[in-house]
Amino acid sequence: MKNHDLWKDEYFGTEPPCITYELKPLVNPQGEVIEELNSAWIILNNPAQLNSYTTEMVKGVIAGFSQASMDRSVVSVVFTGAGDRAFCSGGNTKEYAEYYSEKPNEYGLYMDLFNSMVDAILNCKKPVICRANGMRIAGGQEIGMAADLTISADTAIFGQAGPRHGSAPDGGSTDFLPWYLSIEDAMYNCVSCELWSAYKMKRLGLITKVVPVLKKEDGQFLRNPTVYTDTFVKDGEIVFGEFLKSQEFKEGREMMKSCKIDLAPLDKAVNELVWTFTNLFPGCLMKSIDGIRMKKKFFWDQTKLANRHWLSVNMATEALLGFRAFNERNLTGKDVIDFIKYRKLLARAHPFDQNLIDAVLPKPAK
Repeated sequence: MKNHDLWKDEYFGTEPPCITYELKPLVNPQGEVIEELNSAWIILNNPAQLNSYTTEMVKGVIAGFSQASMDRSVVSVVFTGAGDRAFCSGGNTKEYAEYYSEKPNEYGLYMDLFNSMVDAILNCKKPVICRANGMRIAGGQEIGMAADLTISADTAIFGQAGPRHGSAPDGGSTDFLPWYLSIEDAMYNCVSCELWSAYKMKRLGLITKVVPVLKKEDGQFLRNPTVYTDTFVKDGEIVFGEFLKSQEFKEGREMMKSCKIDLAPLDKAVNELVWTFTNLFPGCLMKSIDGIRMKKKFFWDQTKLANRHWLSVNMATEALLGFRAFNERNLTGKDVIDFIKYRKLLARAHPFDQNLIDAVLPKPAK
C-alpha cells in the first residue's frame, strides 16, 4: 500500500509542551478490543499552561490531523487535552508577549500556521470529536468548535478572552458562534469574555453531550454543584446551566473539593460515539459530515485571510498591551490594563507610544 502522509512523527512527543499522538484500539460495548481498527487521539500536552498551544504544538496538531486522515485503520479522531483541568486555554500568551508582540510580520507567519491548523481539523477525512476534559477558552474554544462534535466533562467552562486581553476571537469564533448559537447569544459570548458552563452550552446547542466526572468518596458521581442543573425560570430567565450565586457557589466549590475528578465516564461517552461511527458506512458518513462542515467552512474561508492580516497588525498595538499585562500578572497582581486610562488617552488623540504603554500597563507590585 502506498504511503500518502506528508508528515512524520517528529512533530509529536511525550514531554510537555508538545502534541502527543496515540492510536487506541476500538472497544465494543462489551469491552472487547477490536483488532486492526483504532481511534487517533491528538492530545494538547501542556498542562502546566492549561494546554495552551505553542508554535511547535500548532505544527503538531496539523501533522496529527493529516496522519489520522491518511491512516486507513482510524475510524475517528479524538481531540483533547492532557490532565483534567483544561482542553485548551488558547494560544500561549508567554510566547505571544515575549516573542510576537511588536513583531506583526512574525505573528502573520504564526497566523498562517494557525489557519492551517483550523483547516486541518475541518478537512480531516475522519469524524472529529472534541473531548472537552476541562476549560475550553479563547483559541481553545475556536479549535474545539472546528471539531464535528463535543463531549464535555461537566466541570468544563467555555468562552472567549480576546477583547479583554488585547485581541479579537477571529480564529474561528466570529465565524462559528453565529452558526451554533442565536445571533445575540453569539454576540454576547464573543465580546463579553464571560465564562459559561458546559450545561449552559448544551442547553444553547453548542455541544453534544455533558458527562458528570466528580466522584464522591462512596463512588457515586455528582453533577457539578456550582451550576443549576434543574430547569426553571427565575427573573424571567431559564437558569439551567447558569452558575449559582455568591454563597451557594462557594458551597458548591467546597463540595467539589471533597470529590476527585474521574474522567472514565467521559471516555465511556467518547467510546460510545466512536462505536456509533464504526457501525456506519465510512463513505456515507464522511460525505454527510462534509456536507455539514462546508457551511462552517464557508464563513471561515470568507474571513480567515483578512483576519490574519488584522491580527498581525494588532500585535503592534492592543495585543502588545493585553498579552504583556496577562504575561506579567505574577509580578503586578493584575492581568489586564487600566482600560479607563487607555480610553481617556485615546479620547485625547494620544499617540500609541511608549508613554501610553507605560501609563496603562499594570505596575509591578512593591
